[in-house]
Formats: sequence, C-alpha cells, structure tokens
Amino acid sequence: MGKARNAILFVMAVLAPTLAGCVPWSVFPAFPIPVQPWVTERMEEKYCHQNDYRTPIMPPIREGFPPPLCEDPPDQAQILRAMIHVTRGVPYFYEQFRDDIQIVTERLVDRIDPPRFFPLVGPAQVHHCHWKCTIYFVETVQSGYPFPFQCKRPRVEVVYIDKDHLHQYVCATPQVEQSITRDLIGD
Repeated sequence: MGKARNAILFVMAVLAPTLAGCVPWSVFPAFPIPVQPWVTERMEEKYCHQNDYRTPIMPPIREGFPPPLCEDPPDQAQILRAMIHVTRGVPYFYEQFRDDIQIVTERLVDRIDPPRFFPLVGPAQVHHCHWKCTIYFVETVQSGYPFPFQCKRPRVEVVYIDKDHLHQYVCATPQVEQSITRDLIGD
C-alpha cells in the first residue's frame, strides 16, 4: 500500500508542473508561439548569405598576360542587403516601404598589392576591388490608424562595397621568397 501511494505521489509530482504550464516544452505542442515576420528575415540574412563577407582565393596571375580587372560589380541583392534596414513598423500604425529602386554602380579602386604571406593561404596577392553603389528609391511611410496618411519621398543612399579577393602567388625568385619570409617573421 505504501509503495503504490509513493508511486502515485511521484507521478503527480512529475505531472503537476507540466499540466500547470510551468515547463515550457509541455505547452509548445498545444499552442503555437507567434513570431514576428522580421525574425525570419534576419535569420535568412545570417545563415543564407554567409559568403557576402568571405574572401575568395583565385588562381595565380599568369606572367605575360595583362592583370585581371574587377569586372563583376556587386549584384542587386547584395547591395540591398548592405543597405540600412527598413524600420520595423506596427501594421496599420506605422509602415515603411521602398519602391522604384534603381541602382548605379561605380568602380572606385582596382589595384593589386605585391605578394605577401597569409596564414592558411600561403603567399598571395590582394586584389582590391572597391565599388560605390548609389541607390535611388521612393520611400513610402504610411499609417492607417488613428488617421490614415501616406507620405512618399524620393531618397538617395550610397553604399560602399569591397569585393577584395586573393590571388595565389607562385614564388619565382629567391628575393621574393626572402621578402615573404621577412613578412612572416615580422622583420
């Protein structure tokens, strides 16, 4: 009789908090938790576009050929991700939109540095590609409560994007190898 009573008390002690909603995982299957739409957008930016800020490693620059040029400007999606985010609004109270977006890209810097040593890469040359991106758009601010209004203003925003990358370097002379070794040692 005592063992049965102890078993019943144990089951009640374990189940009581879950039935009362004290344990968060006990409530989750029955009631969905509301999530704001901007949460998924921020998660998408964080996990889907990781290569925006990584430096690619390209093959060596071949001797006897002209040096490569920065011919690939940043794409529109990358430029829009680099812009300042639209203000999070409350639906029907304050909402902000961007319409009629036009983007103009301009190459500012196209330069290749002399070779030096990079950890985990080895001897390489940095190819600097800097772009100025001018974005023309119409900013719309609207509200539906307490009184409806809509305000449209033309806006211009400038974003600077660096698309630097590395070119591996094949050491051709002992002097270059010595200069790379000096860079590595810190001489």
